[in-house]
Amino acid sequence: MSAETPAAPGQFTRRRLQFRAWRGTRPFWAGLFVMFGGVPIMYFPYAHLQLGHLTLAMSTTAGAGSLIIGVLLVVLGVSLWVQKHVRVFAGVAAILLALVSIPVSNFGGFVVGFLLALIGGAMAVAWVPGAPPEAEPARDGTAGAGVAPAAAAGPVAAPAAGDADTTVLKPVDEVGEPNDLSGTSPANGANGRHSAG
Repeated sequence: MSAETPAAPGQFTRRRLQFRAWRGTRPFWAGLFVMFGGVPIMYFPYAHLQLGHLTLAMSTTAGAGSLIIGVLLVVLGVSLWVQKHVRVFAGVAAILLALVSIPVSNFGGFVVGFLLALIGGAMAVAWVPGAPPEAEPARDGTAGAGVAPAAAAGPVAAPAAGDADTTVLKPVDEVGEPNDLSGTSPANGANGRHSAG
């Protein structure tokens, strides 16, 4: 490719929008924080600081433990990007590894790695996939024609498509009768006490 050959028009914008769409469907920032938290945790126990002619080695007896914790945090961060359905497990594991790194790895990579892994793990646990955008209702100019009876009864929040955790329960009886299976409502004449024998 020569210097005179222009790039394809809009190629950078198209790639940026593809990356943005990919990033929006997974806990991207949580994975990035967890990975960045693992780097100082595994680096500092093996680092040698030079202060003039003095070499300061921060090697500890738990250097292998620090390396394992740091590598596991990096792997958990990558798994948050690749497999978004393991977000709760990876988030809890990142939080636990961050807590374990305090006594094992120079106060969790001098607190920097500890805080990054802790924040990333919390973000991973808190992340939920967004609801897909709802389609706009078609406006054909008729006001009120074809309205379903359920829609006319009152506003009922519809559950998000494909998200079983946020299902809104509706009352079973729409006639207005009490839906009491225990038989203890005041309408039945019972006061809430059950016979013991």
